[in-house]
Amino acid sequence: MISPETRVQIRHYFYAEHWKIGTIALQLGLHADTVRHAIEVESFHRTEQLRSSILDPYREFIRQTLDQYPRLRATRVHQMIRDRGYAGSVAHLRRAVASLRPRRTEAFLRLQTFPADQAQADWAHFGHVMVGRAKRPLSCFVITLSWSRALYLEFFFDQMMENFLRGHVHAFESFSGVPCVILYDNLRSAVLERRHDQILFNPRLLELAGHYHFVPRPCQVRAGTQKGRVERAIRYVRDSFWAGRTFTTLEECNRQALQWRDEVAHQRPWPSDHSRPVVQAFGEEQPRLLPLPLHPFPTDRVVDVGSGKTIYVRFDLNDYSIPPAAVGRALTLAASDTEVRVLDGLVEIARHQRSYDRQQFVLNPAHQEALLQLKRKALHSSTPGGRLVQAAPECEKLLDLAFAQGESAGSQTAQLLRLLDLYGAPALRLAVAEVLARDTPRASSVAFVLRKQKRPALPPAVDLSRHPRAQAIDVRPHDLETYDELARTTKNNDSNQ
Repeated sequence: MISPETRVQIRHYFYAEHWKIGTIALQLGLHADTVRHAIEVESFHRTEQLRSSILDPYREFIRQTLDQYPRLRATRVHQMIRDRGYAGSVAHLRRAVASLRPRRTEAFLRLQTFPADQAQADWAHFGHVMVGRAKRPLSCFVITLSWSRALYLEFFFDQMMENFLRGHVHAFESFSGVPCVILYDNLRSAVLERRHDQILFNPRLLELAGHYHFVPRPCQVRAGTQKGRVERAIRYVRDSFWAGRTFTTLEECNRQALQWRDEVAHQRPWPSDHSRPVVQAFGEEQPRLLPLPLHPFPTDRVVDVGSGKTIYVRFDLNDYSIPPAAVGRALTLAASDTEVRVLDGLVEIARHQRSYDRQQFVLNPAHQEALLQLKRKALHSSTPGGRLVQAAPECEKLLDLAFAQGESAGSQTAQLLRLLDLYGAPALRLAVAEVLARDTPRASSVAFVLRKQKRPALPPAVDLSRHPRAQAIDVRPHDLETYDELARTTKNNDSNQ
């Protein structure tokens, strides 16, 4: 396929300059058939020939019907013309209805807002990212001021309510003020239920609005044009910021996003006056925003948690350590975007950096040391544990490491005592040393090493306390004079010899 300009040039060379087809093809780098096709009059003035269709007698009826009922379904039109003699399929009719249905374009007035009067907010999905072994959805919260078109954007790993509120708080701090009205789509974070003009807002959003004194206002259902400014801002973020962007952490992504906003987005021409940048228009709008309250709105996610037998509580696919004294209690966990705090009533007992990986054990060394101190006291206070440590001192370090990984103290001690009875102290000490060198602190690992070395097991000691019948057996003692008589007889025989 050649351009119309090339076709005109070919026809000029052939009809005006009288060049040959081969010369034209060589000069323009085209195939001879392409040149020949371009100089043919029929090809140059080609018209499409319409084929007859079984729908032709019914086209005028279909057009009049659709003019009167523009939203009439093709299946209903098929029934109407079938009664009038149409014998074709509904699939063929659908194509005709799509071309004959009147297209009515809705007209809109340009939205005019006053400075600081309105903002528009929405979520945007940006696919998924891997954080360690966890696959996290990446979303961007975008809010833009309708008058100046100044915007704020922040990326999160989900679209939960806490991040929705957190995006507002951070945007208000960035704007150093609050708009009077914020327009939303009918997302669950803003609208829980809607029946005609009656709207049930999310209670957390109402708390946020009451704290910052703005009015939340949802769009009409299926009326995305009402928040077209934030939609265009999201498209601008996708095209100008996100395209070709690389980052390693969420913090780095948000840092680059705010840098792009200040250096690119706010420096673009203001749509209402191209001679001024957006940042200048925002400078006029910012003093008219509502002032910030004295304290920011709390956005932590608060959940009730409890621990089982270990010093960990689970939250968002990961485990966070707590003091041993809090094990088994009903606790409260408060999570921000960067930290996880564990509360016992009103008292904070643990604080960790939040992990977005999965199946991670976030441990405070002080919690582990406190647990080991308790386990050491329990170990030395029990007779079996004391015997074990006396026979093989290396077992104490193995038990400490096993306890830190959540193993049962009693179970590990009992297994090591059985191995001590079967293989003896020297063999047990060598096996424990090998297990510690391999960094597999388990009693089962010690047993594996002992079996692998094929050391002969000591005969197990008979514990008569487990056999009551054996204890009831009456064993009569022998007369010791019999042994004296045998000794005298043996001595006399030696003298006679």
